[in-house]
Amino acid sequence: MSSLLNILELFLAQLVTAATGGRPDQLLVVCIALSCTAYIIYREGGRFWAFLYFATIPFLNWSFGVIEPFCLVTPASGDPGRVMYDTCLAAPVSGLAKGVSVHPLTLVTGLVFVFRDFVQRNMGQKVLIVMGLGIAWAFYYAWPVIALASGIAFAVSELADWALYTFTRYRLSTRILLSSALAAPIDTTIFLFGADLAVQMQLGEPAGTMLHPANWIVFVIGKMIGAYVVSRAIRRREDAGLIDPATI
Repeated sequence: MSSLLNILELFLAQLVTAATGGRPDQLLVVCIALSCTAYIIYREGGRFWAFLYFATIPFLNWSFGVIEPFCLVTPASGDPGRVMYDTCLAAPVSGLAKGVSVHPLTLVTGLVFVFRDFVQRNMGQKVLIVMGLGIAWAFYYAWPVIALASGIAFAVSELADWALYTFTRYRLSTRILLSSALAAPIDTTIFLFGADLAVQMQLGEPAGTMLHPANWIVFVIGKMIGAYVVSRAIRRREDAGLIDPATI
């Protein structure tokens, strides 16, 4: 019984830590602020997709600070370094002097753009309200040393996604894929730039540890996988007459 209580206490402690971004003393303020945020989204017509989209944003920003990236290829020096991982899947590869790493939740990051498109489909331009709230919370939950880069990356990439989705007249499945294809490289570039500065400042790593072509390509591909799968699923429903391709 005591072990069960210990597990429950540990789970609750982790939940509070996650909800407050590692600042449990702010739990009451965070709960009130999140309740107000949820009320605003609901009042403006947000339902399932809006809440899923909003919840994913702070979760991802928090996760990049506490969940270790996965090292695919060891840097040419033979030392995985101090960049949050200890071992790599593969030995050094010619042409990949800086190695290759990817965060386990990169695929989910790509789905954020798809979720945003679904929110706009249901809420119209009121999606900008949800985006603004998400950006504000992204700054709160991001790993402090990369909070600015993470927040800016999200803001710029989401606005790019919104612009392409709003002002093009492609069929729905195509808009979802193209808007993600535009937003993912922007988000990746700004985020990896911030992450690169972070490991330089915090861990003493050399410049280019995180932001280099191999990492950039892997991150973008990871983000596009989810968008491609959803786009193909929507295309099949369009072809079957279940979804109007012109739906905004």
